[in-house]
Amino acid sequence: MTNLSGVNLNRLAVFAAVVEAGSLTAAADRLGIAKTMVSTHMQRLEAELGATLLVRTTRRVTVTEAGRAFYTACRHILNTADDAISALAQGSGELRGTLRVATPIDYGASVIAPMLVALRQTHPELKVELVSADRLVDLVAEGVDVAIRLGRLVDSSYRAVKIGGFVKWLVASPGFIDTWGKPAKAEALAKLPFVAMSALTKPLVVSVESKRGAKRTIRFNAGFFADTAPTCRAATLAGGGVAFLTDFSIGDDVAAGRLVRLLPEWSGPPTGIHAVFPSARYPVPMVRVFIDALKAHLERDVV
Repeated sequence: MTNLSGVNLNRLAVFAAVVEAGSLTAAADRLGIAKTMVSTHMQRLEAELGATLLVRTTRRVTVTEAGRAFYTACRHILNTADDAISALAQGSGELRGTLRVATPIDYGASVIAPMLVALRQTHPELKVELVSADRLVDLVAEGVDVAIRLGRLVDSSYRAVKIGGFVKWLVASPGFIDTWGKPAKAEALAKLPFVAMSALTKPLVVSVESKRGAKRTIRFNAGFFADTAPTCRAATLAGGGVAFLTDFSIGDDVAAGRLVRLLPEWSGPPTGIHAVFPSARYPVPMVRVFIDALKAHLERDVV
């Protein structure tokens, strides 16, 4: 029976890198070691455990069912070790290690990426990995330290801190308005071409509120579908139709006149932006500093 003394624990980090990177070559690049060394570590780890973790072909590496379960456990072990090391380093005042942040694509591009660049200027020993995806990221399974979530939080064991909020606006390009006209009522707006986010459950249905608290739903019939928010913005700027986009992604466009708000007395309901992170036995200075820096960054933008 395999026991802890018979396993080289350094191989856990190599195995996790292979699973996360998707190949031996990518893992080697990520770790800064030779591909042959990665392969050797995997062969010896499987021998130490007496189990097949990976199925290798000439083109790809597939994780077995046992390997997937072992990876989840490895990621938990590695995260706990990282947290403990970070906690010890707190007293030095310098942030070291890698901060892995997950964020929706549009918020990552417009807010998080520039904010992280500024954070690294303050903490040059800090390395950053930004994972941008319009899906719900599993923080523990994917080794993420902190994730930005827009909208209602699903129940989970994660800790959450509210860092801001946003609304959505109905907008179109000046060229589109010149061609189709500027509707004064929702009924006329609903008949216009619409640029829709295909990942949404109801991409052609828009819920808005007035400044006086009235609520209504607008149902569009035809649309240009795109799978990411930046693509929807690009299509709207090009005159593809009306769109319902976040204020943080198009605020500059509206201010510069590249986009025009339609029915400006109506907007989407105020929605929260949260930073979520795994509950940990040890406090994680990197996450705390990230949240504080993000709040400060957002406050500067408001002023």
